[in-house]
Amino acid sequence: MMFFSKWVDERFLTHRLRSTSIAGVSGGVLAVAIFEYRLLFQHVWSWDLLAVGITIAVVKLALMTWYSFTD
Repeated sequence: MMFFSKWVDERFLTHRLRSTSIAGVSGGVLAVAIFEYRLLFQHVWSWDLLAVGITIAVVKLALMTWYSFTD
């Protein structure tokens, strides 16, 4: 582990945490937006996109709740 301590510090881990969180939320918003587009304009229910969007939202809210109670 000492080998990686030259390149990995708290700033790196904070940036990785923030970028991963933003990427996850962006992916969920994009999945829901594509679902709504297909529903409104193509009249097709894309259950897979809806499932991805809901899963990301539920996991994000569950982890926020967990961390608020355990922190």
